[in-house]
Amino acid sequence: MKKWIKNFFLIASGGLILSFAGFYIWSQITYKPAEELFYTTNLLDQNDKNGYLLFQPENQKTNNGIILYPGAKVDPRAYAYLAEQLTQKGFTVLIPKMPFNLAIAGISKADKIINDRDEIENWYIGGHSLGGSAASIYAFEHQENIKGLFLLAAYPADSSDFSNTHFPILTIYAEHDGLTTLDEIKETKHLLSDNTFYYKINGGNHAQFGIYGEQKGDNKAQINVFVQQDQVIREINSWIGRIE
Repeated sequence: MKKWIKNFFLIASGGLILSFAGFYIWSQITYKPAEELFYTTNLLDQNDKNGYLLFQPENQKTNNGIILYPGAKVDPRAYAYLAEQLTQKGFTVLIPKMPFNLAIAGISKADKIINDRDEIENWYIGGHSLGGSAASIYAFEHQENIKGLFLLAAYPADSSDFSNTHFPILTIYAEHDGLTTLDEIKETKHLLSDNTFYYKINGGNHAQFGIYGEQKGDNKAQINVFVQQDQVIREINSWIGRIE
């Protein structure tokens, strides 16, 4: 009997190890930055020794910071163009690397970023797809420290019900998104605050909220990736301007 129990636990332990190994390998197969981002090596050569990519305005002090949580299994560098362009609007932008490349496993990553950057007075947080859902959880739990939440092809987690608040939210969604559909955006509107601004990108899709090529399950975009990116940049900048 003891030998049977021992063998059972050995088999069970082996199964768990194999399952975790399989999950880990799966999590490391990420969507890499597309060739379009290699127009300058500067964008992809940011200091990430603290566990996040840092983009700062040149020769300009700013007290406004944006934290961007990446989509599931998307390399943070795929949002380099978005971040770089926002720095030209006067924002410091930080993109954390997530455990297992899943933002839902690193919801509290914003804590370290905020603690590291004492010079930033106004913090905004958001994310793409699953990154947006993870950011919504952080924003909901830290409304006293976060000035606004932006959702890119994303919607709040069920636990993040802003409906009884006046918390500033921006949700940007795309016409041809095959992963975060228009129906899902509509079905989760009840979780958003009465201070939510909506923007639809006509012709856009899910993957073009970053720059990493095509994504399985997505629909084909009808506009260029930089056309979509520039709309996102413009809307985030305008939205923060209205809050300020």
